[in-house]
Amino acid sequence: MLNRSSPITLQPIGVVHSDFKEPTSARLDLKKIRASIEINPDLTKALEGLEGFSHIIVLYWLHRAVFDKNNLKTYPMGNQNVPLQGLFAVRTPKRPNPIGKSTVRLLSRRGNILDVQGLDAIDGSIVLDIKPYIPGYDSAAGATVPDWVKIEEY
Repeated sequence: MLNRSSPITLQPIGVVHSDFKEPTSARLDLKKIRASIEINPDLTKALEGLEGFSHIIVLYWLHRAVFDKNNLKTYPMGNQNVPLQGLFAVRTPKRPNPIGKSTVRLLSRRGNILDVQGLDAIDGSIVLDIKPYIPGYDSAAGATVPDWVKIEEY
């Protein structure tokens, strides 16, 4: 049985600095957004070797997202031409646990600062974890999606 009262403790490891200041429903070319991730200085040694990877996976807290437990369905990417989907079937930020995930290009590492491209987190988002992107391990062979999914939108 699921014990919903068990606390989970997460420690922020850093913060996002970006010109992307406000949540928006506008379709942005997320692949072009540049940002920096400032990692807590006491974790700088944990970044060693990361610069050998072209891409990293960033997990972050969607600190401005608002979850409405009475609204568990949404239109994917706001597209009302697609039937409503359960929020776990789409990439909405309005989730019970607003955890974001982006696979981004790592442009450079300067000490405890990571310069990245493609991060859809807004300025001030708290970074929870960083993982190296490993082709083959982080992509699923033979994965399928519903017909309404247009991969280029993600």
